[in-house]
Amino acid sequence: MTKETVDFGEYVDRMAELIDLPIDPEYRPGVVDNITRIAAIAQLVNEFPLPDTIEAAPVFEP
Repeated sequence: MTKETVDFGEYVDRMAELIDLPIDPEYRPGVVDNITRIAAIAQLVNEFPLPDTIEAAPVFEP
């Protein structure tokens, strides 16, 4: 995400339309709130600095 202002209500409406997912008007505010939270979390992950020398692990081992 950039620092531009995102209208998450508009985003929810367009994505629901795109995938033909009806959202009951009663639940729409909760969906918009959750998308807003998800975007904030994703921004933290995407902004986390990684060194250029890091390589992806071929196999995940916890």
